[in-house]
Amino acid sequence: MTDPTSIAEIDFRPIPGKRYWNSDREWREEFIYFLMVDRFHDDNNRSPVFTPDRSAGSGTQEQLKKFCGGTIRGIQEHLDYIQNLGCTALWLSPIFENNDAPNRDSDKYHGYSIQNYLSIDPRFGSKQDLIDLVEAAHQREMRVVLDIVINHSGDNWSYPGDYPYYYYNDIQFPFGGWRREDRPIPTELRNENCYHRRGQIRNWDSYPETQHGDFLSLKGFNNENNPDGLKVLDILIKAHYYWMREADIDGFRMDAVKHVGELSISHFCSAIREYAYSLGKRRFFLFGELIGNDDAINRYTGPNTPSTDSQTVYFGLDSVLDFPLYGNLPNAIKNLAAPTYLINRYEALRGRALSRGELGRYLVTFVDNHDQIGQNYKRRFGAGAFDQQVIAGIGYLLCAIGTPCIYYGTEQGFSGEGNGDELIREALFDLEDDQKSYLNQNCNIYREIAQIATLFKNLPALRFGRMYFRQISGNGRDFGLPWGRDCTLAFSRMLDDHEILIAYNTSTTERRSDFVIVDSSIHHSGDTMKFFYGKGGPVTIQKHTDPGNTALFVQLDLEPMEFVILE
Repeated sequence: MTDPTSIAEIDFRPIPGKRYWNSDREWREEFIYFLMVDRFHDDNNRSPVFTPDRSAGSGTQEQLKKFCGGTIRGIQEHLDYIQNLGCTALWLSPIFENNDAPNRDSDKYHGYSIQNYLSIDPRFGSKQDLIDLVEAAHQREMRVVLDIVINHSGDNWSYPGDYPYYYYNDIQFPFGGWRREDRPIPTELRNENCYHRRGQIRNWDSYPETQHGDFLSLKGFNNENNPDGLKVLDILIKAHYYWMREADIDGFRMDAVKHVGELSISHFCSAIREYAYSLGKRRFFLFGELIGNDDAINRYTGPNTPSTDSQTVYFGLDSVLDFPLYGNLPNAIKNLAAPTYLINRYEALRGRALSRGELGRYLVTFVDNHDQIGQNYKRRFGAGAFDQQVIAGIGYLLCAIGTPCIYYGTEQGFSGEGNGDELIREALFDLEDDQKSYLNQNCNIYREIAQIATLFKNLPALRFGRMYFRQISGNGRDFGLPWGRDCTLAFSRMLDDHEILIAYNTSTTERRSDFVIVDSSIHHSGDTMKFFYGKGGPVTIQKHTDPGNTALFVQLDLEPMEFVILE
C-alpha cells in the first residue's frame, strides 16, 4: 500500500488484531542510545575493526556534509551491539522524507528539513523497515523514540523573488511560491497560513522573534493559539498519530521546544498521550530539546504550563534534555574546571524534588550531542579526553539522577572536533572500505560502560535513589565539598536503608587518598563497604576522632581518573 498524502486518508483506529507493546519500566530506568540514522550503519555486511586504539570515526569533512549511507535496516541488524552496551532504548534522528539539497554544500542527512511527514526518507529505508526495527527492538525489551520537528518544516517554499527574508518588527511577509507542486505532505500543509512568514531569526534570545521567525532556510510553522495555528497543530498531531499507529513507537523527542509556545507544546503532548492510551500504550515518553534555565523548564514540563483560563491546566513534556548539566559536567570530568559549578547546579534544583530523588523523572542527561548550538568550534566529549574520562562521564550519567543518554560513537571514544556540525557526526562504518565497521565490542570504553550499565540495571538506588554530594577530607578531620580542579568528586544515591557511593578522582596525574563522608544513620563504625566497580576488596567505615562528632567516612585510594562504585 502506498503512503498516504493527506490526513483525510488515514484511519486512526488501532490496527485490528494488533497488540501494542508496553513496558513496565519507568523512563528514568532506561539507558538511551541516541544515533544519527545516516551515521550508525549501512546495509553492508561488514566486519568490526578490533583494535585497542580509539577511533576518530570515519569520514572527511566533505564526506560528512553529505549522506553517508546509514539505514534503518542497518540499525536493526546491529541491535545486539546497542543492547550489549547496556542500552535499553533507541532515539533515532528524524527519519521522515527531507528536502533534497541541489547545488548546496551540505545535504539534509540530519533529517531536520522535513517535506513529507507521512513517509520515511527513501535514503533511510521504508515504512516497513521502521516497523521491523521497532518490532525487533520490542522483542529485546527495548523502546524506540523518534526525533520529531513541529516547530518548522523544510525549505518547502520561498519568499517573493526567492530571496532570504529576515525578521523585522514581527512583520509578516508575503508568500512566494512552493518549491515543488507535490510537497509538502500532508497536503493540508500546502496553505500559506500554516506558516509564520516572518523571515529568518537574527536574535535567538528575543521573544517573539524566537517563536515567530524561521530557522535559517527552514520555514517556521504558525503554532499560535489562534484558528490557523490550531489547524496546523491538529495536522501535525495527526501526522504523528499515524506513526504511533503504524509502527508502535514508544516516544517522541521534540526538537527546538523553546521556539514553540508553551500552550502549543502542551496541546500536542496532551493529544499524543491520549492517543497512546487509546492504543493501549502506557508510559509514552515525550521529552524536548529546551535550552534555557530552570524557569523555562518549569513552563514546559508536567502540569506547570500556564493555563488559558482559570479552569484549565495543560500537561506538557514529561522531560527535557538537561542542558544546564551538560554545561558543567564535561568540564568537571575532564579536569577543565573545578566541580563547584556542577554541585551548585544541583543545589539550585533542591526545591524541585532533588531531596526526594524524583527529579530524575524530568531530565534526560548527557555529556555529548550532535548539535552544539552557539558554539562555533564543535567538540565531542571524547576530544582531548583520556579513555578513563570518557568512561567516568558516562558512568556519572548512569549513577546520577536523570535518564542517562549516550551519543553514538562515544562508546568507541570518537573524538571529532572542528568548525562544522558534520565533524562531530562521524560514521560508525568505514566510508572508504565497505568491509569495515567500527562497532567494536572489544573496545575498552565500550566494555567498561557495559559493566556500569549492568549495575545501573541491577541496583535500584542508582535508578530511584535520592542524590547527595559528599564532603571530603585529606586528613580525616576537616571536611568540605570539593572545590579545586584536582579532587575526589563523590556522591551517594540513597534508597530507603541503602547507600551507593560513587567517587571519581578528577586529577589526570596524581593518585589521591581522601576520606569521604557516608550516611551515619545507615552505617556503623567498623562496618565495611564493598566495591561493585573499580577495585576489589572492602573498605572499613571509620568514625570521626573528635568527641561528639558523629560523622562516618571511608578512605578511598584512587588512581588518576579512577571511577568507583561502592555499597
